[in-house]
Amino acid sequence: MINRIWLTLQFKDESTIFVKQVVCRTVPSMENNTNDDPQEVIKQENHEQPEDNCPMTNAWKIIGGKWKLLILNAISQECPARFGELRKKMQDITQTTLTAQLRELERDGILSRKIYAESPPRVEYKLTELGKTLIPVMQVLSDWGNNYCKVTKANS
Repeated sequence: MINRIWLTLQFKDESTIFVKQVVCRTVPSMENNTNDDPQEVIKQENHEQPEDNCPMTNAWKIIGGKWKLLILNAISQECPARFGELRKKMQDITQTTLTAQLRELERDGILSRKIYAESPPRVEYKLTELGKTLIPVMQVLSDWGNNYCKVTKANS
C-alpha cells in the first residue's frame, strides 16, 4: 500500500482564490518498502472558489464555533470583563481555548484588550464598536433559542 503526501497550495488573484492539491511524494508502506525515491507530481486538481462567496460564511468565520457567542454574550453582560471572570463563568472551557478564542475575536476587531501593568497582571476585554453591533444579533439568536425550546417541549 502506498501513502501519498498531499500539498495544498492557495494563491489569490484579484477576487478569486485558487486552490491546488498536488501529490508531492509517495511513501511506500512499511510492509512493501521497495520504492522510497521521491516521485513526480501524480495528480493535480484545481478548485476555484471566490474569496467572499457568501455573507453567512464570512459571519460564521468570525463568530462561529462552540465558544465565541458565549464569550461575546458574557462580555456584553459585564463590560469590561476580566479574563479570570470569564474563566469562572464558563467552567467547561479550557484556559487555552478561552485564550485562543479571545485572541481570534480581538484579531477580527470584535474585542479590544487592555493590559494593566500590575502584579498580578490584569487584562480586560471590551466589545469594540463593531463588536457592539453583534448585540442585536445575539439577542435575536437568544429569542429564537427560547422559542425553539418552548416549541419542542410543547411537542414532546
